[in-house]
Amino acid sequence: MSMAVCERCGGKGFVLIEEKKCTACKGTGKAKSINLSGLSEQQLKLALAGSCPTCNGTGATQVTEKCSECNGCGEIKECRVCGSRFGGDGDLCQSCAENQSVGILSNLCDVSDLRTGEVYEGSVNGVVDFGVFVDLNKKIRGLVHSSNISSEVGVGDTIHVRVKNIKPNGNIELIPEKLKKYQIVEIEKDFPVYPSSDLSKCIGKTVSIKGRVIQIKQTSGPTIFTVLDGTGATICAAFDRAGERAYPKIEADAIAKVIGAVSLRNREIQIEVADMRQMLGSEAAEVHDRIEDALDAASEPQEIDFMIESEVLKALKGNMRTVAKRIRRAVFASQPILLRHHADADGMTAAVAIEKAILPLIRDVGGADAEYHYYRRSPSKAPFYEMVDITRDLCFALEDQERHGQNLPLIVIVDNGSTEEDVPAFKHAAVYGIDIVVADHHHPDEIVDQYLCGHVNPYHVGGDFGITAGMLCFEIARMINPDVTEEIKHLPAVAALGDRSEADEAKKYIDLVSDQYSRSDLSDIALALDYEAFWLRFQSGRGLLDDILNLGKIDRHRMLVKLLCEQARAAIADQLQAAMPHLRTQKLQNGVSLNVIDLEHFAQKFTFPPPGKTSGEIHDRICQKTSDPVVTLGYGPDFVVIRSRGAGMNIPRMVRELHDELTGAGVNGGGHLVVGSIKFVEGMRTEVLQRLAEMIGELETG
Repeated sequence: MSMAVCERCGGKGFVLIEEKKCTACKGTGKAKSINLSGLSEQQLKLALAGSCPTCNGTGATQVTEKCSECNGCGEIKECRVCGSRFGGDGDLCQSCAENQSVGILSNLCDVSDLRTGEVYEGSVNGVVDFGVFVDLNKKIRGLVHSSNISSEVGVGDTIHVRVKNIKPNGNIELIPEKLKKYQIVEIEKDFPVYPSSDLSKCIGKTVSIKGRVIQIKQTSGPTIFTVLDGTGATICAAFDRAGERAYPKIEADAIAKVIGAVSLRNREIQIEVADMRQMLGSEAAEVHDRIEDALDAASEPQEIDFMIESEVLKALKGNMRTVAKRIRRAVFASQPILLRHHADADGMTAAVAIEKAILPLIRDVGGADAEYHYYRRSPSKAPFYEMVDITRDLCFALEDQERHGQNLPLIVIVDNGSTEEDVPAFKHAAVYGIDIVVADHHHPDEIVDQYLCGHVNPYHVGGDFGITAGMLCFEIARMINPDVTEEIKHLPAVAALGDRSEADEAKKYIDLVSDQYSRSDLSDIALALDYEAFWLRFQSGRGLLDDILNLGKIDRHRMLVKLLCEQARAAIADQLQAAMPHLRTQKLQNGVSLNVIDLEHFAQKFTFPPPGKTSGEIHDRICQKTSDPVVTLGYGPDFVVIRSRGAGMNIPRMVRELHDELTGAGVNGGGHLVVGSIKFVEGMRTEVLQRLAEMIGELETG
């Protein structure tokens, strides 16, 4: 029971009401003629010293009254039953004192925790001729003698009994009690509370932990609870009956106290649960706040210097730290992370950089197999987070929540997520309260920011698409976990060449690894990624991408990249051999060389290279032959892919204008300023292409 000095009376037990002039000494404090026989020893000493014994020589007398706050005892106590504050004797407030306390023993309590004369709640276990056996918990059983039974009871009935006697042999004599008003008091056996981070020192001991239940998994044997306490997550195995849910009242996200023996299972710390209860009220709030404070401190990103000099990166550092902190918080809170990326070399390198940073942390927090429960990566074929993506992601997340009690994931989107096309998917995520962070270099639309809790984009600080997602995520990954720097240092250079970046930052990242990789090596890795992305489709390619990116065995990396590049170049050559004769070229009035190819009829479908890559390869070959401004359009029944050089293109703006001008065309799309794609209804293809060509002819060049 906690106690504190009463603030109202300062611990004296009384408060001053009034102070008057002493009538005995007329306020002088000096002794007058007095009757020494009626004085106490202290007053006699004062009188002999010449001081007035009535006022103790102060010249004034005080009128006091008993402190109503502490009831005259000078201390404020906390009721052991209801937790309310009160003053007075005992350890119960007046309300609880008026009700009989009835104890409920936890299953860990034994006979030593019983008190003679106290009342407990129990369950009838058996009825025999000489009395009734009552279970006070799973360990303690007593007997109510038949002479004390006045009404019929049956097995399973809940009754209240008073402990009459505990015999030396351990037998417990009970007397039934019929109570009209009573107060339930939960009685627990105290075990030391340890943080999860210290449990490795407690193997073989019975301990308790307090934390938040973040996952519940039912196996064919025990129920597995994962409990987070701010220092880590602990697996707690509870068994009632094989395949049956233990502690069914405890749901995911509950604050709980777990008591059990610490053991080592498959080289991972585990608690074999002996008792588990949900914490409520101020007790739960204290644990919740402690967890939140610990998570907030652990989530702070590492302080790093960027690997290259860049004014744009410096300006983005605050936003990058926001994204890194949110990702770290998800890791340390054991919140699932869903990593989405565009299915090309830039998107893959960006995603793998984040992946390599977070997986060691996830394993540190949740154990060796935690990455399979708390992390998933998926490519997006479209250059935006489309409805098919969010639908798949929500289905997986809701199934995991239903089956395992997991929290909904944090969605991390890289090389995607900055445009208005992402908004429908973001709205779906918002319905479920799912947080999203984005690191992208596509031209952003302001509308997306209201759906994001972190957004990194070079356009926000005056940069452009030349700083690719792979570069951004490399530095964000280092903020999350700087230990991965050397392992992934070449990824931004691969991203730069894969996305054909001509920014100064691209050159610096390429130079950063020039002692290990030639420009040709990096280009081959980027091509191998693009080729493999086509065949992976919706699969993550984990492991396979590691080999392509030289994050595994060096010999296998070299053989695989060589093979994939040979196949990719052969496929590109076949595609261009079929398509180039059908390319139409015309010089526009502003000097732009406009090149148009019908990919529906003059390119192989459903194989590599896809329409976007085919258009890019055609565009590159044209650019090698001329120094004029070049725009290449590869179109199909309901789309057109745009590549440009030297023309003042702003594809997102052109898309908006086409949408507004051509009623019934259903124009949408976007991308970078000079690289992108447009979709429309098939019946309006001619009108869209004609108006697009007119808009290109009106562009400024040079």
